[in-house]
Amino acid sequence: MKNITATQHNPFGFDAPCEPFVPGYGDANADFHVVGDNPRVHGGSESGIPFTGTPAAERLQRALLAGGLLTEVGTPPTVDKTYLSYLFLCGDRDPTADDYADHEPMFDTEVRAITSHVLLPVGERATRHVFANMTAEPADSVDMEALHATEVRGSGWLVYPIKDPSEWTDADEDALVAALTALLATDYRQEAELGRFLPGDDVWRVR
Repeated sequence: MKNITATQHNPFGFDAPCEPFVPGYGDANADFHVVGDNPRVHGGSESGIPFTGTPAAERLQRALLAGGLLTEVGTPPTVDKTYLSYLFLCGDRDPTADDYADHEPMFDTEVRAITSHVLLPVGERATRHVFANMTAEPADSVDMEALHATEVRGSGWLVYPIKDPSEWTDADEDALVAALTALLATDYRQEAELGRFLPGDDVWRVR
């Protein structure tokens, strides 16, 4: 598949009237899309890269590395078919409901353009957003303890909610690594095979 863009930092050219501004980072053709809340919660205000600069962000990166979604941790991390982004991209304030709504079109653009196979929302707010917009699961009552590192079938995606890493126990970290390792050993791609509907011997797959 041809890359949408070879740029990993802010590949869709988003802009916002705030400073710091933390756009998405990673492979724009990613199989895995890690969705966080905002820079004040999950880091990146200094680097401009999501999930960097805090102990919790570093712990998440280490788990993603051990699970096979990163090839090297750091600022920035070295990604492998993985994209990292936030619901709200500004780090200059704690976002209001209106702030989240204002940034939703950017997040929606990312989700639709990347067409990843697996969404990994980090924390309760991101999980509620993904449940409300990408699954048939109820979003009003989300139990992150029960959902952490478990598979939920979405509308065209597999969803693996992740408990906020600032609240992890060692068992939570181990559970995520085990779940990602098992996932990578499966055919996780959410594709439809169109070959039986089209002439010729080529295999046509769509998301």
